[in-house]
Amino acid sequence: MPLSHIKEKLKHNMNLSPSYGQLIKVMQNMFVADGVKPSVGDIVKIIPSGQSGQNLNDDDEVQNLGSLCDAKSLGMVIAIEGEKFFISPFSFVEGHKCGDRVEILNHGLNIPVSEAMLGRVINPLGEPIDDKGSLQTYTSTPLMRSPLSALKRGLIDEVFEVGVKSIDSILTCGKGQKMGIFAGSGVGKSTLMGMIVRGAKAHIKVIALIGERGREVPEFIYKNLNNDLTNTILVVATSDDSPLMRKYGAFSAMAIAEYFKSLGNDVLFIMDSVTRFAMAQREIGLALGEPPTSKGYPPSVLTLLPQLMERAGKEDGVGSITAFFTVLVEGDDLSDPIADQSRSILDGHIVLNRDLTDMGIYPPINILNSASRIINDIISPEHLGYVRKFRRLYSLIKENEVLIRIGAYQRGADIELDEAINKRTAMEAFLKQEIDEKWDFQRSLDELCRIMQE
Repeated sequence: MPLSHIKEKLKHNMNLSPSYGQLIKVMQNMFVADGVKPSVGDIVKIIPSGQSGQNLNDDDEVQNLGSLCDAKSLGMVIAIEGEKFFISPFSFVEGHKCGDRVEILNHGLNIPVSEAMLGRVINPLGEPIDDKGSLQTYTSTPLMRSPLSALKRGLIDEVFEVGVKSIDSILTCGKGQKMGIFAGSGVGKSTLMGMIVRGAKAHIKVIALIGERGREVPEFIYKNLNNDLTNTILVVATSDDSPLMRKYGAFSAMAIAEYFKSLGNDVLFIMDSVTRFAMAQREIGLALGEPPTSKGYPPSVLTLLPQLMERAGKEDGVGSITAFFTVLVEGDDLSDPIADQSRSILDGHIVLNRDLTDMGIYPPINILNSASRIINDIISPEHLGYVRKFRRLYSLIKENEVLIRIGAYQRGADIELDEAINKRTAMEAFLKQEIDEKWDFQRSLDELCRIMQE
């Protein structure tokens, strides 16, 4: 080692003789150790008996932890009790035993970030998993950080186009808005996500696939994105990954989005799904002995959701992160605790309805149950009037659908309902859109105006 390198280490008071703790208990998805005094959030390496540790400080280049040591030996300190501390592994506990050494690697988890990530598929540690070679990164960013201060947030006053006419015209989103996509399994969340990614006018697109089946990842890339990852970063933690990888996959993707936002970009962030992210934290929390509440979710889950979601938004004089979070609702029950908590944090919700898929309406967006809380601030009064009229006429159709179908309603009894019946075909056609079809904002607005003025 060059003398200058040694002097640099001494100058920064680096730990040249690391201390080690040891495992005292190995559980199904958790380690218990003692012997050193870490902080919550510290990254540790577990060294099997008989092996020597590796000093990670010898490398000047900023790299991700996974490239320096096997991810199977990494874990994070998630709780401390007296002299003992609890470690959640990034992989699984197989192969480890009591007496294995524990070394503190890093105070808090940092991941590498750079424009080299564009067009790549990576795991939550920042490692590429797409067989396209390694990533050259010289900057890192902390995975966990506080959300933007309320007074540093910019006002959401610009429309964010997503290329889906029913969303752009009736559920208009703004730059920096946080939207939820709520749906049961198999209703069409992934398809709608692909339409939004392809149609959105954003400089950078960050997609987090959390807890999905392994086969769905290549399907999403080839079918929903047409194998086009231009200006797109995909962060993947599949269902067979450890709970910690699934949990921090979401935070990793958000940290990457924040990095590109800090460069002045308008970033589109999409996460699928919040429910599986919450399930990962449920596994971790229950292993720590947290009391289960509704549907077995411990209190830490409800605390974690705003810590993630509130990091999206618009920052004055910088950039913006417009976020879409999908929420899987079991049995289409919107009173599910995760769905209910998410709605209270987000700035709007898009509800997908299974009945609409049965009627052949894609994307199956239930306009009447969906809402954008920002819409009044970003569209013109004329546009808002057309939106309200569309909702009113469409709700009249739904309220009187049975009477209309059996012929019990006589035209002329209600002038407004007559108008709704006359425009029913046009309104239902307006809600439909082919998967590979893209509508710009002005075209969507013109079509809505035309239908409402006829």
